[in-house]
Amino acid sequence: MVTSVAALWRHPIKGHGFEALDRVQLTEGCTMPWDRRWAVAHDAAQPEADGRAWAPCHNFSRGAKAPQLMAISTTSDEAAGTVTLRHPQRDDLTFDPDQDAAAFLDWVRPLMPEDRAQSARVLRAPDQGMTDSAFASISIINLASGQDLAARLGQDLSPLRWRANIHLNGPAPWAERAWVGRTLRIGTAELELREAIIRCRATAANPATGARDADTLGALQKLGHQEFGLYGVVTRGGMIAVGDTAEII
Repeated sequence: MVTSVAALWRHPIKGHGFEALDRVQLTEGCTMPWDRRWAVAHDAAQPEADGRAWAPCHNFSRGAKAPQLMAISTTSDEAAGTVTLRHPQRDDLTFDPDQDAAAFLDWVRPLMPEDRAQSARVLRAPDQGMTDSAFASISIINLASGQDLAARLGQDLSPLRWRANIHLNGPAPWAERAWVGRTLRIGTAELELREAIIRCRATAANPATGARDADTLGALQKLGHQEFGLYGVVTRGGMIAVGDTAEII
């Protein structure tokens, strides 16, 4: 079966929503444009989480600690510099993350567990984006692996649980585990597949409801690991689009 791009996604605010794209221009050494452009530091964050450089994910509000965040979807207006957030329990909010942090913090507060660190400030990420990796990465998943995991759990699993940028259709389940060190070519763009993604409890939450309803980590551990998907680094820029053929070289 031919490997192809089934979907493209970005996440303008780390841990706070997913946004579908039809096509996107990739640039060497950069994340997907507007992916993890902002991050939300909580009130127990370390001083390192000041927006001047990349910081580890434990400094930020995210689905591993606040599962309702997983049900946020987004639409961005790059020209206006705004993001619209949607959640089944909240009215829509359109705001400028650089200017309207107070409005956002009021909006998100009811979605945060009371026994967890509370969202405190919105940071503009450095140029690389505030990804979970310490390098400027683009995340890739194989949809067949997700379908295999769903079958093992006996329930549907939305691919959106994995918060990936590129969804691939075509490879056999778990084929991607042999791809580290190889190159993914889509059109003229190329990505070095650098390392596997170690998953956290965020993936237990349903992106339609925000409820934890699947033991994704337990299912992975039964396979002998806690990995799902790969981090890639753009080594050659180019336009990629849904439906494009992808090749592992």
